[in-house]
Parts: sequence; C-alpha cells; structure tokens
Amino acid sequence: MYDLIIIGSGPAGLSAAVYAKRAGLNMLIIEKNPVSGGQIIDTYEVDNYLGIPGVNGFDLAMKFREHADKLGAEFADGTVTGIECVEKGSDTMAPVYKIKTDSGDYETHTVILATGAHYSKLGIPGEEEYIGKGVSYCATCDGAFYRGKVTAVNGGGDVAVEDAIFLSRFAEKVYLIHRRDELRAAKILQDELFGIKNIEVIWDSVVKEIRGEDKVNRLLIENVNNKEEKELSVDGIFVAIGIHPSTDVFADIVKCDENGYVIAGEDGATNTPGIFVAGDSRKKRLRQVVTAVADGANTVTSVQDFLVGKAKS
Repeated sequence: MYDLIIIGSGPAGLSAAVYAKRAGLNMLIIEKNPVSGGQIIDTYEVDNYLGIPGVNGFDLAMKFREHADKLGAEFADGTVTGIECVEKGSDTMAPVYKIKTDSGDYETHTVILATGAHYSKLGIPGEEEYIGKGVSYCATCDGAFYRGKVTAVNGGGDVAVEDAIFLSRFAEKVYLIHRRDELRAAKILQDELFGIKNIEVIWDSVVKEIRGEDKVNRLLIENVNNKEEKELSVDGIFVAIGIHPSTDVFADIVKCDENGYVIAGEDGATNTPGIFVAGDSRKKRLRQVVTAVADGANTVTSVQDFLVGKAKS
C-alpha cells in the first residue's frame, strides 16, 4: 500500500517524485516508456528553462531523473490500463485505489496523473529524422531559434495561426501551409495574420516530405488541386495540427473537458477525491517544462493536505 502513486515520469511526474520523497511519502512512479522525461527527450535544445540555457532536452530529462533517483524514488515499468476505487474513504479515512497495469496491480491512497500529452504528427518522410533539427511542435518553446531565419507552419486552426503570428516576431519570413482555401482559425486571428507582411499563406497545399542534410533546409510541397509539386527553402517547420492529452484511460474516473484535458486548478485536485493531475494533461493555458515542474510541486502539496487528518488503512 502506497501513500502516493505517480503515473508518468516526465517533468511533472519527476518533480512530484522529488517533492514526495522530501515530504516522506511512501510513493511509486509507474512509467510505460523505457526512458523518463516525456516529450523533452525528443527536444534537441531547451533554451527557456531558468538557469540552464541551451541544454539538450535528453540531458535535462536525465538530470530530472537523477535527482529523483538520488532521493530514493521507487520506479516500476508498466502501462496503466485502469484505476479502480477499492474503498471510497470518508472524512477520516483515505480512499484506496487499485492501479491496474500490464505488469501487475498496485494499491495507493492517492494518485497523481502525470501522463502528459502528445502532438499529432504529419507522418511523412523526414519528420522523425529531423525532430529537434528543424522539426518542432511548439513555437513558444523553439521560436527564438529562428530569429532572422525562414520557417514554415503547417496547419490552419487557431494554434497554427497563433504560431505563425508569434514566429513572425523573430523570423525573417514565415510560410503558413494549409491544405484548404480558407483557415479554420478565429476571424480575429486571421485578421491579424493577414496584416503581417512577413507571413505568406500557401493555400491548398500539403507537405509531402521534409528534406535536409544535418538539419532541415527545404520542404516538398504538393498542391492538392493540380498535384503540382515544388520545393520550398526553409530553416525549419512547426507542425500545428493538434495536441492530444494522454488521458483516455482515466476519462471514466476524472472529469475532462471536450478535448480530453483533466479539469483541475493550480492545486491539481480533480473532481475525484484523492486523484490529482499535473503537467500537460491538465487543462491550462501554457504547457512548458517550467509549468509542468511547478504542477508537480503544487500537486504534492495538495496530496499532503489531503492525507493530513485521514487514517490510512
């Protein structure tokens, strides 16, 4: 029986582990991937984490994991397949949850969901090869690397248009590539976009291949109407076709919004007593390493408050 089980060992989960160990909680982290770190392990360079400018994403993830290991955090490999409430608990008794995984079951009084989110990908040649070398899914994270350069954004919704506007402040030129002849973004965003001189929209087109040598330097573009292809010289591409929280397994036990993000405030408390959420799977405005780490700390504080005054069977 654990005081706390953390599901996921990205920045939010590892931050939670550090705070939980320092609080003296009997805790366990369950991770389905062979390496901790979440999305940042695929990030070539993280330049906006305070005090460690220009750090390689994989190296930063390893530092996070080493910190948790140094404090004696316990890890288990496995994919969580469900959460079952064994005992509901009361004002004076903590609930008991069974965490079901493909490698065994565990029981705990509290749970932190730190499963993160994943970006939708184009699934085209060159995309995987150049992730972190010109292919990015987060303009807020990586936009500053394109100061004075030429970049492209793939997509037509609010996020894609917001990314193009944001990048136009740094880049010499921004191409917005969209498969249709009109955008899906809100009109106020479109009006702003069309008023920016260094943004060019390439209509009715899709990216067929991402090309380069050591890093991205061109895209193969196809017009969806006449099937004509052309190469476009760029220094990078931002894919903005959607992001999905990894919360499907938990949708029947905690309240989520229409996009699948778990609804919770800064304290991480969900609508289900004893279950908390931290990181990119939480409904919030900004999803960055720093906000994930902060979520981990805040949520463990909430776990401690929840357990105080409750007897643990």
